[in-house]
Amino acid sequence: MDVNVVLKRFESPDEVREMTLGRFEVVRLGGLAIGRATYQPGWKWSSHVGPEVGASHCKVEHVGLVLSGTATAAFEDGRVIELRAGELFYIPPIPHDSWVIGDEPYVSLHFLGANKYAK
Repeated sequence: MDVNVVLKRFESPDEVREMTLGRFEVVRLGGLAIGRATYQPGWKWSSHVGPEVGASHCKVEHVGLVLSGTATAAFEDGRVIELRAGELFYIPPIPHDSWVIGDEPYVSLHFLGANKYAK
């Protein structure tokens, strides 16, 4: 029996997407693209990602886990949801903004949406 185990680390990602006050690393593993987002205090999607991709809001569907810090998912209808360390999240593919809350970096893993995010 041939067993192929693959081990990877975010310290050596397959792809890195740099942005002002942020970094999105992608590791491809077992047919999945898994992302790690790291955003510094002051980071905001509509200011630091949107202009680079030509959009005012993110429209990518996300499933993830917050590792540290706090950020928002802010929708056009006025709802602002806080995403905190330890929480798993689902954000639908409808226009939303996001920003870091507080003075601690925000770090999250993305299990769905990593291929399309910040591109």
